[in-house]
Amino acid sequence: MIRARRLLLLGLPLLLLACGARAPLPPVAAGPLREATAPVGSQVDVTEARLAGDWQVIEGAGLAPGTRLSFAPGTLTLAGRTLPLKMTAPGRFDLAGQQIWVHWLDADNRTAAMGDPQGGRVWIMDRSGQPGERLGAAREILDWYGYDLARMTRG
Repeated sequence: MIRARRLLLLGLPLLLLACGARAPLPPVAAGPLREATAPVGSQVDVTEARLAGDWQVIEGAGLAPGTRLSFAPGTLTLAGRTLPLKMTAPGRFDLAGQQIWVHWLDADNRTAAMGDPQGGRVWIMDRSGQPGERLGAAREILDWYGYDLARMTRG
C-alpha cells in the first residue's frame, strides 16, 4: 500500500505536466501557404531591437487575427505564452524551433509581414492594430514571395 502511494505521488506531477503540455506555437496551416518556387527573402536591416514591444496580428494563416505578440530580447510572448526567440541571420529567427522570417518591416517599425519560408504560417502584424496603407504594402510583399493571400484571415 505504501509503495503504491509513493508511485502515485511520484507519477502525479509527471502526469500533470503531460496533460498541461501544449505545442509551442499554434498548429501550422494544412498544406503549404507559399509557392515553393517563388523567390523568398528576409529584410536585412531587421533586428530584435526594431521588433521589440507589443504587436497585434491583423491578418494571418497559422496565427489568428487579433493574436497579441510581444518581442523582448531572446523571447516572443505569443497570446500570453513566452517562447524562445533567437536571431539566426538578419531578419531571420528561430522561434521555438521554427523558422520565422521578417519579409517586410516599414521604416518606422509599425507594421511587419512575417512568415515561415517553408510555407507553414504567415501573418501581418501592426503595433496599433490600424496599419492603414501599410497593410497593402505588406500584402504586396507576401504576394511577391509566393504566399497564398486568399488563405489569410482578417480580424
